[in-house]
Amino acid sequence: MNGGSLGIRSGSYSSLDKKQQQNDVLLPIQTPSTTKTKPYSKMFKDKEKLFHWACKFAGRKRVRMFLLLAISAAVFVWVFYVGKDEDQENHNGHKVNDSLPLNSSETPPMNEVQTVGIVNRVSFPIDVERTEVRVMPPPPPSYFLGYTLPPGHPCNSFTLPPPPADKKRTGPRPCPVCYIPMEDAIALMPKVPSFSPVVKDLTYVYEENLNKETEFGGSDFGGYPTLKQRDDSYDIRESMNLHCGFVKGRKPGHGTGFDIDDNDLLHMEQCRGVVVASAIFGAFDVIQQPKNISEYSKRTICFYMFADEETEADLKANGGLDETRKIGVWRIVVVRNLPYTDGRRNGKIPKLLTHRLFPNARFSLWIDGKLELVVDPYQILERFLWRTNATFAISRHYKRFDVFDEAEANKAAGKYDNASIDFQVDFYKKEGLTPYSEAKLPIKSDVPEGCVIIREHVPISNLFSCLWFNEVDRFTSRDQISFSTVRDKIAAKTGWMVNMFLDCERRNFVVQQYHKEVLAYLAQMPPPVINPPPPPTSSRSFVR
Repeated sequence: MNGGSLGIRSGSYSSLDKKQQQNDVLLPIQTPSTTKTKPYSKMFKDKEKLFHWACKFAGRKRVRMFLLLAISAAVFVWVFYVGKDEDQENHNGHKVNDSLPLNSSETPPMNEVQTVGIVNRVSFPIDVERTEVRVMPPPPPSYFLGYTLPPGHPCNSFTLPPPPADKKRTGPRPCPVCYIPMEDAIALMPKVPSFSPVVKDLTYVYEENLNKETEFGGSDFGGYPTLKQRDDSYDIRESMNLHCGFVKGRKPGHGTGFDIDDNDLLHMEQCRGVVVASAIFGAFDVIQQPKNISEYSKRTICFYMFADEETEADLKANGGLDETRKIGVWRIVVVRNLPYTDGRRNGKIPKLLTHRLFPNARFSLWIDGKLELVVDPYQILERFLWRTNATFAISRHYKRFDVFDEAEANKAAGKYDNASIDFQVDFYKKEGLTPYSEAKLPIKSDVPEGCVIIREHVPISNLFSCLWFNEVDRFTSRDQISFSTVRDKIAAKTGWMVNMFLDCERRNFVVQQYHKEVLAYLAQMPPPVINPPPPPTSSRSFVR
């Protein structure tokens, strides 16, 4: 570029350089050429006569000043119109980069059009600067920010009725839930992901040679993270690398423990919308087919039932599994090389690490194998995630709100050995765990009913699921005990909250069935003896 002597900038101002060079070439031509040709000789003779005539009355100096002013005025008018045209071209052609997060007051908002100031340098000091901003319609949001139902919508004024006064029926029961119609729920499905506070990118630890010299706990599947690594995982950052199961293989389900056939893995990777997942290990439950599911949901939602080899053999023996690998809406995925001897802990892998098994899914609904789904998943997602602008939803325990009470109930029921439960609770207590009280409001419970999990697969909810699983891997398999510790540690750094809805609302869309062994026991019991009612007694009147 050859404009250095004129103070012309380089780089991003190359379009201005060309215009300034054009001006510098044209404007210095202020004196007429001395070369004359025959066709113009008469014209120049007339101009010379006019010039001498003017000088006779006004003097040569005044005439030269007049001509100089006239030429300057002409140049000014020319520069003004040329600059205006060039300004208009920039106005129509220069847009702010939409990919930049221009949200501060010091930069124009996204999708606004900004005209760059143009300076035209001429042979006399005149600067013309113009800056115009034309506001365009706002772009679609980068994140889902929630919505409110229209005024007057029945769900806006919906309140729970009092429980029925039935003294014969005690214990938990379902309560009404205000769902919107299927078509409306599908239309309200977010087009963009929800906002993930602080954390934006997660990667997961991969280790071929595991170091088992950790303080305590851990497994080959979980990777034996040290207590320091555990503490680092709660230091929430924008980009994080952490343990999240499957540490021995480069791909979840492939050489990691909890291994899955390549054909099933390929199908799971193709799930890009909603996944409904469940699991039955040890042939412990009977597969429950969902009810009230729309045809649209059957076409667009992935229904996956994970099973071990024992369950696979039981399904084949009873004629329920063939080469299609489907039973009703469920696609049966057989898992081999289970990493734990504890079946409950194996069940936590698809339950808590759904985002790793389905890396391209947006939403997931986990239900325990003993549950029967009776409401369409789109309506459930709309009610408990989208309408509340949440990314993780789970029901509260119907009876217990305090971790210490939950631990004692697990010990009394023999759910795990007492020493391990006591060790875990004491560890959390030293970290600051306190009994639940109203001082924790708006948190309404520290104990979930974990048989149903509804979530959106965004980094913050994936982080919570990983860290929750790591606690289950290190301590006991009783995930209700570790839930509040993980939740509160993340909330303290990010402000992120879990939607803990009522357990009676959960019972509205899933129905709990008996375990298989209970059904077998009930089948062997003799039918109850029904005695005929006694004959009516004759009424007698007594006179005293």
